Amino acid sequence: MSQGHALKVAVVDDHPLFRRGITSLLDTLDGVEVVGDAATIADTLDLVGQHAPDVVLMDLDLGSESGIDATRMLTQQHPSTAVLVLTMLGDDRSLFAAMRAGAKGYLLKVASPLEVERAIHAVADGQVLFGADVAARAVAYLSGSASDTGARRFPELTDRESEVLDLVARGLDNGSIARTLVLTSKTVRNYVYSIITKLGAPDRSALIVMAREAGLGSRHGTAGA
Repeated sequence: MSQGHALKVAVVDDHPLFRRGITSLLDTLDGVEVVGDAATIADTLDLVGQHAPDVVLMDLDLGSESGIDATRMLTQQHPSTAVLVLTMLGDDRSLFAAMRAGAKGYLLKVASPLEVERAIHAVADGQVLFGADVAARAVAYLSGSASDTGARRFPELTDRESEVLDLVARGLDNGSIARTLVLTSKTVRNYVYSIITKLGAPDRSALIVMAREAGLGSRHGTAGA
């Protein structure tokens, strides 16, 4: 980051009062320019596409939408923009999912103004920064020593999607999975499509390889497809 360059920051949160509050805070910081705010994924992508901010402050709970999905889309479509998560969610599942989606920093909303300022500059400079509340768990995740291996594998998946993925990894077809989980084949097909989309697998075969490399599907061997 060149000296004298004001960092362009965008705020993404579905609560208008919080957006207003964090924007007011950022306006008091030297070297920071707020280029806009958004409450939905579509508006976020439009905002980033128009203003190319250096950093996006991202809430993970966007009402009916997910900040994890927004983070994934942003990092794929605008890799030069760093995503700094600012959320109330401090659980492992949310933390690890945000990291997998490409977030460069993770703060809880109880963070002090100084912590927010420091994190913005850090991620803009290409660093990875986590708040004190989650730092130890983030380091454990990055080093592969996190104790919750289930959450570490694919934390962006729901519990049901994880069940479906495990059965896919065992080689079961959609009909077999539907019978096992007492679902319709159409529902299973929708789950598989969602899993492939979230994990970025090109097809079902690649998804199986990805899942097996993560240790799924090995408990009962492989069933016929």
